Amino acid sequence: MKTTIRHIQQKKEQGEPIVMLTAYDYISAQLSARAGVDMLLVGDSLGMVIQGHKTTLPVTLEEMIYHTRAVVRGAPDTFIVADLPFMTYQISVQQALENAGRVMQETGAQAVKLEGGAHMAETVRRIVQVGIPVMGHIGLTPQSVNQLGGWRAQGRTSGEAEKLRVDAHSLAEAGAFAIVLELIPAELAAVLTAELSIPTIGIGAGPYCDGQVQVLHDILGLFESFQPKHARRYAELGHAIQEAVGQYCDDVRAHEFPTSEHAPHLSTDLAALYAPMPALAAQGTTNSENQDHYSQSKISVDQLNPSALRPALAE
Repeated sequence: MKTTIRHIQQKKEQGEPIVMLTAYDYISAQLSARAGVDMLLVGDSLGMVIQGHKTTLPVTLEEMIYHTRAVVRGAPDTFIVADLPFMTYQISVQQALENAGRVMQETGAQAVKLEGGAHMAETVRRIVQVGIPVMGHIGLTPQSVNQLGGWRAQGRTSGEAEKLRVDAHSLAEAGAFAIVLELIPAELAAVLTAELSIPTIGIGAGPYCDGQVQVLHDILGLFESFQPKHARRYAELGHAIQEAVGQYCDDVRAHEFPTSEHAPHLSTDLAALYAPMPALAAQGTTNSENQDHYSQSKISVDQLNPSALRPALAE
């Protein structure tokens, strides 16, 4: 059964934690869905973990659409949210409507996410009015990293905390179905979670939110040199992948891979005709010598024709 916005709201009402994770491709989406996540976020964080940028700012709408399509194919029954990237919704409400519409029409996602608080409330309201679910995002908003002065926690002063409180309520009143709270004090997140009727999804906001979201690459240990404080590593796949690829390199160079079992083979009668070739190669014969060998063999032109050989290939 496909997860819907109604199921997400019911989880809050029933006190059941909501599990959300990022996904950027078919395989990661498929595996995460099988593992039981409630929601997948196709985040513009792909700019950093997939494309290698230092921020999310270079990500385009076309790139988000491309990756979201792949995720939807991998997890067709999971609730999927797609980020609206930098400057695809901030210029005007009309721009936001058009781009949110494109994402929904061209990807099959169930919702969009945008960053910003009270100043984005009218944009959220209009997008929701046309039938597109919106997830809000306040606290550390990565698209504003330059204005915020870096990857810093937000809401630590009374003034900042009160502003975030206003932001959260403004988004909820505008019709957002959920709000991401990123890198804000756990105590503030607890207050907002209690006050709001819609789910809060925390990332670096403590254990009191209605749900949690993490970047897949962080929890799988794909970045060996960097581990965010808010993430727990459940695997060390970066090391495992490097070790596996290293073994592959060693096997190829040592002529231990591939072996005979890794290739198709000719039927018995034709295999006998081609058997001398590897032996000659092993003896260090030249290409011209090999060609002389074939010219002197009993193999006909028809037998050498790929179309003639095809029916004789073993299954």
